[in-house]
Amino acid sequence: MSAQNEFPLSEAPKEGRKGLLSISMVLFSFTFFTGTMFAGGKIGVAFNIVDMLWVAIIGNVLLATYAAALALIAARSGLNSVLMGRFCFGEHGSKLSDFLLGFAELGWYAWGTATVAIAMVKLLALPESVSLLMVLFGLGFCLTAIVGYKGLDALSRISVPLMFVMLIVSMWIATHDVGGWQGLAKIVPDQTMSFYAAITMVFGTLASGATQTTNWTRLARSGRIAVSASFISFLGGNGLMIISGAYCAIVYKQADIVAVMMLQGLSIAAVIMLCLNLWTIQGPTIYNVSAAACHLLRSERRRTLTLIGAAIGIVLAIGGMYEMLIPFLILLGSIIPPIGGVIMADYVFRYRCQYPSIQSATLPRFNYIGLSAYAIGAVMAYLSPWIAPLVGIAASAGSYVLLSVLAKRFAPTMALSGE
Repeated sequence: MSAQNEFPLSEAPKEGRKGLLSISMVLFSFTFFTGTMFAGGKIGVAFNIVDMLWVAIIGNVLLATYAAALALIAARSGLNSVLMGRFCFGEHGSKLSDFLLGFAELGWYAWGTATVAIAMVKLLALPESVSLLMVLFGLGFCLTAIVGYKGLDALSRISVPLMFVMLIVSMWIATHDVGGWQGLAKIVPDQTMSFYAAITMVFGTLASGATQTTNWTRLARSGRIAVSASFISFLGGNGLMIISGAYCAIVYKQADIVAVMMLQGLSIAAVIMLCLNLWTIQGPTIYNVSAAACHLLRSERRRTLTLIGAAIGIVLAIGGMYEMLIPFLILLGSIIPPIGGVIMADYVFRYRCQYPSIQSATLPRFNYIGLSAYAIGAVMAYLSPWIAPLVGIAASAGSYVLLSVLAKRFAPTMALSGE
């Protein structure tokens, strides 16, 4: 198989693995996401500064821990999440996780494409040519992903530092405008949101992304590098994005970060930041779509599927994905983390932390235990009034272990895999 396809159907080889800086920069580019700032803005208008910081800290620690656990498995096995899905869901059953992960990332791609087009029209007072801009940006964003890991790595080394500086400047202006910490502490939120719903939203911003960062953490030289890069990028990147979006929203009573930057007199900077940021994140996002599609179709034509995915994302963007952010986040926080819960339980409980070679492994068409555990976790997460992603992970992992034990006890002739 050609190396340029980056092993969509097999383990990543030990040769050519990446170090901490390279993996961290790519993950940073993935977590420095404008959509996270919009979600942070929704939290900022509903909480005071102290409560907002607690929401951001708890939500991002949970998210980083989840991402790091999957990263450890990925680095040790050389597999990404869709390939791990073969072991816990079966050869054909794994198409469920392929579809769900592809759908989640495709939704993000559509939202990002729509957001940058709409923002450009607003900021630059362009003629009402939103649909044309969506087409142009949607095709442009996928070029980096077609290049692959090298393209994502190169772009992240430029955009991440610039994005960091821009966020610090914006927060400094907000602090000056509000009169420092004392002025900030006096602001009373004018909207309401439950503490658990806010944490679910923080987790949901990158629930699918955390599940699919295995596309890059499997390229880490060691499990320690993969885990360290996950904690650094998710706590530092996603944490900063949530806090900066919420911080400015508290000051200006405005959840839209682009509108905030216009109020701060940073319109041109906002255009540059938005384009760089979304270009940085849209590359990994459509890359994830193509990885899921390669496994779904058992195809190695990653570049072709990247273009097809981008085209579908453009259609969704034109169809109104921009208005669906919050419902989309809540849905992702329920249906995506249970996939990771089943993967982790299967790896630890069934395979004792050592997958066999995926090329030589004999796997059933459907792993009914894994599929049932996922369904239980997803339903419980969706119905839970508590932190939905945490409920989904715990319920799916616990159900997998329990169902496996019951299968051994009451159906000894039935393999654990559900054959």
